[in-house]
Amino acid sequence: MQRWRGLEDIPQDWGRSVVTIGSYDGVHRGHQLIIGRAVERARELGVPSVVVTFDPHPSEVVRPGSHPPLLAPHHRRAELMAELGVDAVLILPFTAEFSKLSPADFIVKVLVDKLHARAVIEGPNFRFGHRAAGNVDYLAELGRTYGYEVEVVDLYVRGAAGGGEPFSSTLVRRLVAEGDVEGAAEILGRPHRVEGVVVRGAQRGRELGYPTANVETLPHTAIPADGVYAGWLTVEGEKMPAAISVGTNPQFNGTERTVEAYAIGRVGLDLYGLHVAVDFLAYVRGQEKFESIVALLEAIADDVKRCSELIEAYEAR
Repeated sequence: MQRWRGLEDIPQDWGRSVVTIGSYDGVHRGHQLIIGRAVERARELGVPSVVVTFDPHPSEVVRPGSHPPLLAPHHRRAELMAELGVDAVLILPFTAEFSKLSPADFIVKVLVDKLHARAVIEGPNFRFGHRAAGNVDYLAELGRTYGYEVEVVDLYVRGAAGGGEPFSSTLVRRLVAEGDVEGAAEILGRPHRVEGVVVRGAQRGRELGYPTANVETLPHTAIPADGVYAGWLTVEGEKMPAAISVGTNPQFNGTERTVEAYAIGRVGLDLYGLHVAVDFLAYVRGQEKFESIVALLEAIADDVKRCSELIEAYEAR
């Protein structure tokens, strides 16, 4: 899959293509419907499929300080899109100047002049251009002038998570923030993932016999509510069952919120400086402060046992 950053990265000889545009944070099951249809339509027409997305999130430019927690960094979104069969991803730097493009100018500069759109696939609530003035009706109207078709994918697919609300990144963020990682996974179609580099912490886990990878998460990452979770720690392609702790470590009067993962049963791992991924499978319990270190160790042993059971049950499905 080709990856471009900015319009200038698009090959000069790029021909017609099928395009879909959006932030696509999380590439959840609703997004998968749109992107999947774009890939399918591109194959029907015998042209490549292109996903256009933005960096940073448009809200951070339009309303500074309002950047939403992110469900997936751009490289992860690209991986997920590649799995769906997308041929190219275009990341457009979203600047104050770019935000002032009118809907008509956006269509001409991006869809017509650069991507030579043959078809554009979007969800029903797609908005674009200055002050989000453009919608799918306007997109289709200009399509009749510039020679591209517009197809709207119905996203009103409902799941049990969130009380049956339609799939949305906003709903996933809320569920993650509440610690309902199983509900988030239902909408994402996979466990919620947090990524970052392993850094040195207080090394108390090592002293207690449960060495953890202290993950310095990427900016704006959507981190689950404080507590203990079952999941996986993935390092250089190796996926290991893990007991995960999110919180400030109240047992030792900590103040900094961290994500730490203990690779169950693994010894001698040296992960400092490595980029890792932590996938959240299930919530086990909330963050607690125990009466003694002995009580803490008993709780950790129970946590590890419970996490192992949950992971084994999931993998046996």
